[in-house]
Amino acid sequence: MMTPWRRHGAVLAGSGVIAVAMGLMNVSTYGFTILAARVLGPAEYGALAAVAGLLLILNVVSLGLQATGARRVAAAPHDRVAIEREVLRTTYACAAGLGLLALLAAPAVSAWLNLDSWAVAAMIAVTVVPLTVMGGQAGILQGERRWRPLAVIYLAVGFGRLAFGCAALALRPDTLGAMTGVALGAFVPAVAGWWTLRHPDQQTADATTAAAAGPPPASRRSVLAETLHNSHALLAFFALSNIDVVVARAVLDEHQAGLYAGGLILTKAVLFLPQFVVVVVFPAMSGSGSARRTNVLALGLVGTIGVTTVLGVAVLSGLAVTFVGGPEYAEVESLLWGFALLGTLLALLQLMVYNLVARQQQRAVLLIWIALAVVAAGGSTADSVSSLLTTVAVVDAVLLVVLVVRAGLRGPAIAPRSSNPQPAPL
Repeated sequence: MMTPWRRHGAVLAGSGVIAVAMGLMNVSTYGFTILAARVLGPAEYGALAAVAGLLLILNVVSLGLQATGARRVAAAPHDRVAIEREVLRTTYACAAGLGLLALLAAPAVSAWLNLDSWAVAAMIAVTVVPLTVMGGQAGILQGERRWRPLAVIYLAVGFGRLAFGCAALALRPDTLGAMTGVALGAFVPAVAGWWTLRHPDQQTADATTAAAAGPPPASRRSVLAETLHNSHALLAFFALSNIDVVVARAVLDEHQAGLYAGGLILTKAVLFLPQFVVVVVFPAMSGSGSARRTNVLALGLVGTIGVTTVLGVAVLSGLAVTFVGGPEYAEVESLLWGFALLGTLLALLQLMVYNLVARQQQRAVLLIWIALAVVAAGGSTADSVSSLLTTVAVVDAVLLVVLVVRAGLRGPAIAPRSSNPQPAPL
């Protein structure tokens, strides 16, 4: 049996591998974004950004599949093989359905976003299929705690987009060329995941032998239902973390709204900085042994990273302005520590949302939607960048406290129903 010290050591080792991989993924993805903005110019890049935003929303299904796969595999390791089989079947069905839906909607999307060609919108359908497949694959590896293969997938996401995106832009420097590169790059992590799952580790191979004669522990319908619930929870968080920029555009003048949007660049950077912690601790959250201890460890780690970043931004505010966008955003320099604090609150909230997913507390997602409504209502009275920032931060802080208290009062995570129950230890 793994002792707490060895378990924490494994968490730290996995955190290091995933942190490096996700950091390189974000840098390479950001590199493609900067290159595309320079090559395409404002008009073409605006179209690309709109298409990418729609793709980001559809990617919630991929994240839901990843959470479902990771939770089910981690919560019932004795039924791992049968669970993985159903997760992959559901993944392929979701990928095909989502791709077909996106393809049928391409003409309408093209008209809605004022694109030059519906082929650009069709590339959303081509891209969303491998991205959705990758979600299921990544969830299985995450649930198995196979950090190195999972890190390879994350690296493939970033470098696949950078390599194919640059090549496509060199051949065709327009929105269609950029989206073609993004679509081709999306197949790289899916192929990497397919190859990895064809070569399981020894523990998975042993589980395959033990479970060969057993029926699947869960139907595809139950996996799909959980995926939809998980996607709903993640969509709620996605909406909450983005509603303020919409409110800013509606209630502030154009200049102030632009300053707020610039500050949110730092917020999103701080939000994604400790994301590797969520990836590594989520399987432990889904287990029934030490979920509460894992929550405390994860909250402490994410909070430490966030507080350190806030202090760094406060001390090096001039450098932070350069990161945000340069001298044009100097007016917001004194508030950048607040945007970093907002990013820290969102990072902690993201951790607690995944805690809800791990424990399958589906009704609690309503709290996130309520917080979103409060931000929209309260933010509508804001008359400055600072007042809107304060409103959003206070609402997020209250929601965080409520979710942390709920997590402390609730029991362990719910494991999937198993058709092969294990005997109790003597």
